[in-house]
Amino acid sequence: MAKASVPGRAKTRLVPPLTFGEAANLNTAFLRDVADNVLLAARHAAPHAGIAGYAAYGPPGAEAFFQRILPRSIGLIGAWLPNFGDCLFQTISEIFARGHGSAVVLNADSPTLPTALLIETAQVLARPGDRAVLGPSSDGGYYLLGLKAPHRHMFDNIDWSTERVADQTRARAGEIGLDVHNLPLWYDVDDVDGLRRLHAELSGEDFAGPRLAAHSPHYADQTAKLMAELSRDHDFGNRIEEVLQVAGARA
Repeated sequence: MAKASVPGRAKTRLVPPLTFGEAANLNTAFLRDVADNVLLAARHAAPHAGIAGYAAYGPPGAEAFFQRILPRSIGLIGAWLPNFGDCLFQTISEIFARGHGSAVVLNADSPTLPTALLIETAQVLARPGDRAVLGPSSDGGYYLLGLKAPHRHMFDNIDWSTERVADQTRARAGEIGLDVHNLPLWYDVDDVDGLRRLHAELSGEDFAGPRLAAHSPHYADQTAKLMAELSRDHDFGNRIEEVLQVAGARA
């Protein structure tokens, strides 16, 4: 699920400590690293669990941007609707319409998501029988949802952008009798805490937070280069701490 990198419209929850331009550049780095991760998983997945990659993008008219920054092997699906659940369902439906036996929606906020989790998702969905795969995020949402059929109910009555999303999605699955394979916890980078965790991960520092999947993170090359530049030339680490200190004082 991909949003074009327009300053002032991409990753704005990371401003501050980032500037709008830096946030847009980080969004582009994330998109490239997530695409590379999907293609890496495709190369290592078993033949019976093949993986194809798409960017479900917006806003309308941004197709040229994605064609420029992403590998040609990543297809494009326009997905820009007022309700996020409708965007997800439209994407799922379009993937099935293109002839695939299962469909997965993946966020663009987890550039270091372990490739092993993408491969596990493909393997689980390749098994006989209807089921879902859910990758829960540490903030209560999910980084991944895979389906073997376009179940519209999986996107009904969900409080998007809240800590209830993953639990409500599991509840929707239970209401239609759909088995759910739960992946390990991972994290999104959609707020300052997530940005701090990413910075710590890429710089080899310790971070006190929820225990995550015991898999090796994907090496997010584009993100690592940008974060190193910010740390070296733009006092990035101190800017993060200043924002967190202000937030703590307000709390």
